[in-house]
Amino acid sequence: MNATALIAEDEDLLRAGLQAELARLWPALRIVASVAHGAAAVEQALALRPQVLFLDIKMPGEDGFALLASIADMDLPVVFVTAYDEYALKAFQQNALDYLEKPVDIDALQRAVKKLLRQTDEIGGHQPSAIAALMKDPSSPLSSRVAVPGRDGLVLLKHEDIIYLEANDSYTTIHLKDGKRSVSSKHIRVFETNLDPKTFFRVHKSYIINLAHLKGFSRIEGNMAVLDSGALIPVSRRRLPDFLGLINTF
Repeated sequence: MNATALIAEDEDLLRAGLQAELARLWPALRIVASVAHGAAAVEQALALRPQVLFLDIKMPGEDGFALLASIADMDLPVVFVTAYDEYALKAFQQNALDYLEKPVDIDALQRAVKKLLRQTDEIGGHQPSAIAALMKDPSSPLSSRVAVPGRDGLVLLKHEDIIYLEANDSYTTIHLKDGKRSVSSKHIRVFETNLDPKTFFRVHKSYIINLAHLKGFSRIEGNMAVLDSGALIPVSRRRLPDFLGLINTF
């Protein structure tokens, strides 16, 4: 799978070695930038929009966590590379795809690459062309359904049956109005890209709601979208203005 990546690492030898190993393990990966400090990483990430980020935590100017906050809207899969194992928990709280300790073990890097390949394949992948074409054709009955891959094939879910979608690491749980759940191995970004934005709205990095099931908005327990199932879904501060603007157009 072709993809682009940015490496942010302040040790020259490690940065060069990481780039060389990635070229061997993932030949189709194109390194669009390789930088030594946080400010340059932010600048290059915003300019080049890479699909993957290899990120040191301790760097001159801006640490890895501050860097992620600066480019939060990009929602990139991140592999942290660091000598400081005490940051592991915080890294995974930031939805890191993987965490590599220096010196980087080649087997660990290979496992990280396999995870990235799965995720970028799902983000950039597509359904079989015949099904995909029908699902995009407004005149087809399949256009109002979501295809969710399962162990035994595809499950087709009607849009109106979906209340909300919830991200769980690289998986997505789809909550249905009959109380059932359907788990997909696809990342929530895949659903955000393919679902009708007039019906489905991403209110938070971990949640997409079906606007047809929106009952109201509450500030009692924070900024919450109230759904007709009784579920309270958090609305992030970054998404709140667009969400409130959307409600006011109803």
